[in-house]
Amino acid sequence: MKRLFLFLVLPLLISCNSKSGKPAIGFLDLVKDETLDKARKGFYDALAESGFDEKNIDIIYRNAQGDQPTLLQACDYLISQDVKLIATNPTLSTITAVQRTKRIPIFMMVSPRPDIAKLTDSTGKAPENLFGAYETLDYIDTAIFLIKQVLPNTKTVGTIFNQSEPQSVDALKRIEDACRAVGMEVIKLPVNNSNETQLVTQSLLSKKIDVFFALPDNTVFSSMEVIVKTCDEAKVPVFTSEEGLVARGATAGFGADMYQWGFQAGKQAAAYLKGKPVSDLKPEIVNVRHRVYNQSKASFFGITFDSTFTAVK
Repeated sequence: MKRLFLFLVLPLLISCNSKSGKPAIGFLDLVKDETLDKARKGFYDALAESGFDEKNIDIIYRNAQGDQPTLLQACDYLISQDVKLIATNPTLSTITAVQRTKRIPIFMMVSPRPDIAKLTDSTGKAPENLFGAYETLDYIDTAIFLIKQVLPNTKTVGTIFNQSEPQSVDALKRIEDACRAVGMEVIKLPVNNSNETQLVTQSLLSKKIDVFFALPDNTVFSSMEVIVKTCDEAKVPVFTSEEGLVARGATAGFGADMYQWGFQAGKQAAAYLKGKPVSDLKPEIVNVRHRVYNQSKASFFGITFDSTFTAVK
């Protein structure tokens, strides 16, 4: 059975709480990804700042490596270990955990508002055991408007999206509405997994788009370097609504600080571990966003950014 799990375990963090006698928490990750890793680090740092580290708590970390059946098995394993809470990163991990347990508190990060993730009931109420930090889609409007601000002659914006991810479908609609409002057309193509990303991106570029927009999508996250390389070869700049993707090669973007997103969720989890009742907790909107640009890509494309943007190398 263990061979069915594609686990990635953090060094220095013990995976079994039964032998150590220390309380355990679970961390459910969907995929190994540089951008998502920043949120996980922020979560761990928030715990450590509040006094929770390997000396007094075990973290059972599970990574599904992008495989849905493995994600389900990993979640069930964490539940079987009777962890005190489950941290989830990103959306699909949050959805899976909510579906598998109503008893264990869940602290989400890199996930949309519960209703956007289709996690609310018929009355609009979110699951009672769901906490952590979420994002709305409002920031996408600002990310799209940046394109017109920086490249006012842009007419077409291309994007790829995974149809199986609810936040991607909702984000795409928001992108289309925002682009329409400023006179830009969206050209989109679906992608099922990261193995298809290069061919789909090349097909999109053949339609002569002016800008590529990397939307909040796990397939995009895991394929960012491929997307950037393909777009660079076609001399098409990449804009995004995720700050972490700018450091990975996008030209510019507006979005949440991934480290701070995880840190915010971690602070709330730490408060719970210190005894704060769940009745006093609620999901929070992510509170740190930035306008950023990539210095090397700005030079590559000959684009100038004003002082409202922060440069990343």
